[in-house]
Amino acid sequence: MSQIHFIGSGQMVEAIIRAMITHESATPKNITAYDIRPERKIELANRYRILTLDKKEDNIEAIKQADIIVIGVRPQDNIAAIGKDITKYAQENALIISIVAGVTLAQLEKMVAAKKAIARIIPNTLTDTGLGYSGIAINKRADKESVEKFVSGFGKALFLEESLIDIFTGFGVCGPNYIYYFIEALVDAGVLAGLPREMAWKTTMENMIGAVKMLELSGKHPRQLLDINNSPAGVGMHSLFALNESNFTAGLQKSVLSAVKRTTELGQKK
Repeated sequence: MSQIHFIGSGQMVEAIIRAMITHESATPKNITAYDIRPERKIELANRYRILTLDKKEDNIEAIKQADIIVIGVRPQDNIAAIGKDITKYAQENALIISIVAGVTLAQLEKMVAAKKAIARIIPNTLTDTGLGYSGIAINKRADKESVEKFVSGFGKALFLEESLIDIFTGFGVCGPNYIYYFIEALVDAGVLAGLPREMAWKTTMENMIGAVKMLELSGKHPRQLLDINNSPAGVGMHSLFALNESNFTAGLQKSVLSAVKRTTELGQKK
């Protein structure tokens, strides 16, 4: 297995590490993580039995040994200094991965200042499930198969043009938020109508899973299934009429556009 070193160990990095160990795409002995916070070092070591570091000299040694180096710090942190360490100490054929929002491939190439394979990954938050697409843009030196193998430890890989990264972030990566919000609202609607909450919850979850499965099995468009399910002047058509009056579709679309806009704004601040 590849030796993977994480620089920065926030919540997203922890989610990736947890998923990779759970799905056995990496073992604790193949993972190292650096964080300047001593308490974070202790937390991750205790939870996952990986080698954790909080001293710069130890971080440099880990960079030297790593086949894959993951930059997982905050956008406001000193990424340029990290780039200098990677330039100076990383193996020539090491794969450099960034999950830092708003930092482009061109910026990363400039920071690393060397002919390195670089991938920019926007991870999905569904890491524990092994589902959900992570958006990926790579430079010319990166091997697509190697990047996909890394991502497969915590989800699915979707390679795209870097110009689509912000759109994918607001739509795809934020996607679970829209689903969670919808589920919560539908459960509350069942309770409002008079069902016990546990019953409304079970029914909503079963309908959500079953509806997705039905789309997969039938190969039909959602509108086709809506037409099949709803008879003239029936209960279903009345419910859809009320939903249309609420401007549900436009509200959801505005939500996605707002998320994309904010992603772009954050990138422009770098």
